[in-house]
Amino acid sequence: MKQTIEKLLGNQSLTQEESRDVMFRIMSGEYDDAQIAGFLIALRAKGERSAEIAGFAQAMRDKMTKIESVDDAIDMCGTGGDASGTFNISTAASFVVAGAGVPVAKHGNRSMTSKSGSADVLTALGVDITLPPEKVSECIKTIGIGFMFAPSLHPAMKYAMGARKALGTRTVFNILGPLCNPAGVDRQLMGIFEGSLTDKVAKVLQKLGSKHAMVVHGYEGLDEVSTTASTKISHLKMDNTIESTAISPSDFGFEKATLDDLKGGEPEENAVIIKNILDGTDKGKKADIVILNAAAGILIGSKAENWEDGIQMAREAVNSGAALDKLNQLAAVK
Repeated sequence: MKQTIEKLLGNQSLTQEESRDVMFRIMSGEYDDAQIAGFLIALRAKGERSAEIAGFAQAMRDKMTKIESVDDAIDMCGTGGDASGTFNISTAASFVVAGAGVPVAKHGNRSMTSKSGSADVLTALGVDITLPPEKVSECIKTIGIGFMFAPSLHPAMKYAMGARKALGTRTVFNILGPLCNPAGVDRQLMGIFEGSLTDKVAKVLQKLGSKHAMVVHGYEGLDEVSTTASTKISHLKMDNTIESTAISPSDFGFEKATLDDLKGGEPEENAVIIKNILDGTDKGKKADIVILNAAAGILIGSKAENWEDGIQMAREAVNSGAALDKLNQLAAVK
């Protein structure tokens, strides 16, 4: 580890293989907290390269508990850390995407930075987040959506927890979580806390063999497709090319929202917000951002060919009751 830290401090990048090796050793408990913290700080000071992030993700994927899934399932999650205080937008959108017929293998955790992580709000919605892997697999296959609780499926992460907690700052692990889906999805909508990272992370997904993905960042700071500002999107397309563009809510007839319009609260409050969107009670600004993010998921799942069709399919999934039905079915599994 000493040589690795020296290399990073000398502003030299690691190869993908070196990165995989050092992360595998971290995940095997070979290093103490001080060594891991030193490594994470040196890496952040240099700036992570896409080959390094891909290598780290490969090691974490090697160590995680795998979930059997279906072809063309997608994941929708963000890195968190955007400090916006919004409700759980991608969690709500996941049910809409599933309602539109795209299987969702959702991966998430309890809150690290906000009042309510995806695991917290799903618990408040009555979903059992502690289901064993084979049950989660069955949910994805039969209901069309399942939730994978990260700590249960990434046991080796415990070796990095001490260093991460002691540092209390963003590290490469904030990016790695969403890149290591236990169901091995190769289609993904990933929100990220920093606009400068979208292209880099799209390249990581390309190196890891993803088929279709969007890495998104709202210009006001959201790790979602935003309705309060334009959104930067780095799109890994089906032909394996990456194209970065920006979209605006007005492009699709959405009225601009403010962050206050999208405010969430405790898990119980967010659960009420999500239910009201899924049952069609709320057709306002909160519903708009869920529809727009669901449209992205439907596009990534190749059920729609353009944003307009994706938006229409997302609205139909809500209006028909299909999205709410997916939540009710998942909550019934014990």
